[in-house]
Amino acid sequence: MTDIIKIIKKAHDAAPSLRAAKDATLKKVLKDLADELEKQTTFLLKANKADVQKQDAGNPRTDRLILTNDRIKAIANSIRKVVKLPNPSGKVISETTLENGLRLQKLSVPLGVVGAIYESRPNVTFDIAALCIRSGNACVLKGSSEADHSNKAAVKIIQTVLKKNGLPAEIVTLLPAARETVDTLFTATQYVDVLIPRGSAGLINFVRKNSLVPVIETGAGVCHVYVQQKAVLDKAVNIVVNAKVSRPSVCNAMDTLLVDEKIAASFLPKLQPGFAEHNVEVLADKKAFGILKGYPHLKKATPEDFDREFQDYRCAIRIVKDIDAAITHIREHSTKHSEAIVTEDKKAAELFLHEVDAAAVYHNASTRFTDGEEFGLGAEIGISTQKLHARGPFALEKLVTEKWVVRGNGQVR
Repeated sequence: MTDIIKIIKKAHDAAPSLRAAKDATLKKVLKDLADELEKQTTFLLKANKADVQKQDAGNPRTDRLILTNDRIKAIANSIRKVVKLPNPSGKVISETTLENGLRLQKLSVPLGVVGAIYESRPNVTFDIAALCIRSGNACVLKGSSEADHSNKAAVKIIQTVLKKNGLPAEIVTLLPAARETVDTLFTATQYVDVLIPRGSAGLINFVRKNSLVPVIETGAGVCHVYVQQKAVLDKAVNIVVNAKVSRPSVCNAMDTLLVDEKIAASFLPKLQPGFAEHNVEVLADKKAFGILKGYPHLKKATPEDFDREFQDYRCAIRIVKDIDAAITHIREHSTKHSEAIVTEDKKAAELFLHEVDAAAVYHNASTRFTDGEEFGLGAEIGISTQKLHARGPFALEKLVTEKWVVRGNGQVR
């Protein structure tokens, strides 16, 4: 525990040098990082292969761990996009002069040291590091043992670039993957300003319940698509299939499909080929089960299935009476991540968008767009489902807090 605290303290002590760096220096670090990442593709892929070989190749969640040439290029390009974004730190939010002559400024400033706990996604190492560097924050990273080789290789690349630019390597610090590390991180209130968990609902709940360091949640997703009675059925099929199969292991994938009872008999048969092509297992309520009889991957849903984030080629289906029933279902089962309605009825769409409480609500589009880069924010730390500080894609603009600067001339109270 003492050794872990020493590692965390080094990151804390390195943070002021980053805050003091000029914006041009921060941009150069990230430009160099993107270039170095592409140069070190073979090195990174070798490390990643060592992680992937330990996993079950048939598990869709293994996909989150895998790096490829194209994915590494995408990470590098994402870092270059972050370079182009304005530094959110150092902005004057407001200023005024009081009657007593005191001059007040409210400024945006870095959070300080950002801690992150995340599961097997090595791209997150680069995302968090790039966003923190750009905003003047040091970061302490706790990845999973499944991605340990990949994370170590990634941080080695990042630290090499930091040192080449005259900055302390400890600005981006990777903690040991052992679970005991977490207990120390949870209590490091003197050195870590915020802690951000990114991963499964189990991980997020564990961090929220046990951390003494303030937590900003990036939530698990139990995401719904509701196909309303006035939907264009072919459009609805495309949206639903995309929301489920384009990348089922991620948090913005659809978990539950709600279908209006007036169109269920015509819509669900149209959906079957798209689901069957990807061997999607369907957990259906009684009415949907009757319509889908004959679908090769069909099971009866249990009540618990409507609260699951599947992260797999599986989904629950429920037939609902109308939009009010759909909204009620979502209110009872949603994790407030991403929710969608498919309809040509503008009044129904606006009701859904207004009444559904989630970080992102959609009309006639897939939930898969809930993503910092897709929203034009650059890379993201995660999708926040809470309502304090940040909600939705948690990206560069939210890695700051506020500071009051007060200038006087001898005033006393």
